[in-house]
Amino acid sequence: MLYLLDETDISFPSLNTALNDPNGLLALGGDLSIDRLLNAYKQGIFPWFGQDDPIMWWSPDPRAIIKIDQLHVNRTLRKVLNKSPYSVTLNQAFEEVINYCANAPFRDDATWIMPNMQAAYLSLHHQGHAHSIEVWQHNDNNEKVLVGGLYGVAVKGFFSGESMFYTKANASKFALVALANLLKSINIKFIDCQLLNPFLEDMGAIEISRSNFVKQKEIALSVSTPEGFWDSRVLPLK
Repeated sequence: MLYLLDETDISFPSLNTALNDPNGLLALGGDLSIDRLLNAYKQGIFPWFGQDDPIMWWSPDPRAIIKIDQLHVNRTLRKVLNKSPYSVTLNQAFEEVINYCANAPFRDDATWIMPNMQAAYLSLHHQGHAHSIEVWQHNDNNEKVLVGGLYGVAVKGFFSGESMFYTKANASKFALVALANLLKSINIKFIDCQLLNPFLEDMGAIEISRSNFVKQKEIALSVSTPEGFWDSRVLPLK
C-alpha cells in the first residue's frame, strides 16, 4: 500500500516499503519545503514527478552511484581536459543552471523540473544546501557564456546529483569531473546519481543495492564539510 504523506508531518515511511513497480516509489503528497526535502535527502529519498502528477518520493533499488576513484575519464576526454577549453566554477549561477536543466536542448521528453521544483531547489540553494557546478566558455568578446553544468543537494559529505545539461561538447563531463575532484578533496567516496542512464554509465556509474547505498550514505553523512567548502569560486580540473 502506498504511503500518503501528512501535510504537517515531514517524516517518511521505511525505505523497505517502497514499491517494486514502479521501482522505488515510496510515498505521495506532502510538500517541497526545505525541512521535508532535507529530511528526505538524509534518508536517500528524492522527489520526482511530472506536471500533472502529485508529488512523488522515491528510493529505488538498485541505486546508481559513481565511485569517485572509478570515474571514467577516457583518453579523448583526458585530451580535452588538458586543452582546458572551458573554465569551471562553483555556485556562481545556480538559477541559470537549473533553468538550463529544465529546458535542456538534448531532452526529447517533458521536463520534471517544473516551476515549483525550481523554486524549492532555489530555496535550498539560498539556505546553503543545494549547489551548482558551472562550465563556461569565453566568446570572441572575452565574455563568459554558460555552456554546461549540474546541480544537486549536499547534506554534509553526501552529495545527491539532480540534473545536468550541456550546450557544447563535453561541458557536462567537465562539471562532473570538477565535482568529483571537489568531493575527493574531503575524502568523499561516491556521488549519488539516483537512477542509471547511458551518459552516467559511460562516466563510470554503477548500480548497487539499496541496503549498500544506505550504508555508504551514512558514512558520507558522518563527514562534515570544512568551513567555506561550498563558497563560490573557480574549481580546478586536476
